[in-house]
Amino acid sequence: MNFTLLIDNLTNPALLFFVLGIAAVYLRSDLEIPPNSSKFISLYLLFAIGFKGGQELSHEAFTPEILMSMLFGLSLATLVPVYLFFILKRKFNLHDAGAVAAAYGSVSAVTFVTAASYLEMQGMHLSGHMVAIMALMESPAIIAGLVLISLYDKSGDAFSKRRVLHHSLTNGSVLLILGSLVIGYLASAEQAQGIKPFTNDLFKGFLAIFLLDMGIVSGRKLGSLFREGWFPFAFGVVVPLFNGAIVAIASAAVTNDVANRFMFAILAASASYIAVPAAMKIAAPKANPGLYLPMALGVTFPVNITIGMPLYLFIAQSL
Repeated sequence: MNFTLLIDNLTNPALLFFVLGIAAVYLRSDLEIPPNSSKFISLYLLFAIGFKGGQELSHEAFTPEILMSMLFGLSLATLVPVYLFFILKRKFNLHDAGAVAAAYGSVSAVTFVTAASYLEMQGMHLSGHMVAIMALMESPAIIAGLVLISLYDKSGDAFSKRRVLHHSLTNGSVLLILGSLVIGYLASAEQAQGIKPFTNDLFKGFLAIFLLDMGIVSGRKLGSLFREGWFPFAFGVVVPLFNGAIVAIASAAVTNDVANRFMFAILAASASYIAVPAAMKIAAPKANPGLYLPMALGVTFPVNITIGMPLYLFIAQSL
């Protein structure tokens, strides 16, 4: 691996703000981002990456490679939670296994946004259709996790499939990024230029503040994992690195573009801590959010943005 990439990533201001957030919790500081501000920043990041992706997509011709990439992404979002469920079922109860499998089969929009910024730092180009693929991969994993719970649950506690399907397709993060993608696609270059300072120039600053908030949230939730023993930590480290490395290789079957293969690896390695917890709260209330939320946010997210991104890029560039 090119260790310069690793060092650059470890000294990235956005990452260091994440570390600062964790440190603030353990130092018992009163530092915090107001909830309304945090929500606004997360919406802004999704809007900005969706709109920029739509602009890029408007310059791309729809090709067989894009179609194959979309099918590949949907296949990952369906198959990953299935194989993980049967591993997790050996250690966790049925509902927790389904929720964790759904989280790790779905994607993290914030990890995707951070990876897009990382690509830009490396002088590489993010294809617009990868934003669409990211949005499409949110829902299948949620549905797969809940179907697996339903199939193996002998208690008779069924969930409303229509309610779950509606929520997984219309939750705020999915709707905003898909809507922004469509709007960016429809807007002309001249129209997009008018909001470019907002979507481009402010992006890295908002990302840094958002990661500070994520660090604070992670620091507060990490404690609940220690009661579960070593397995959640090992799973949260090994599984994303394994999935990301395998997909960085396997994605060569659908695209030769290094940046796209890197983003596929990020999508396969990331774990959802926004859409999945929201869905599980409604559809699988027996699942413990003190397990799947800190695993995704407190363990897997920092692993991906420190070790994962340089590793996946190295593999994609090596083949």
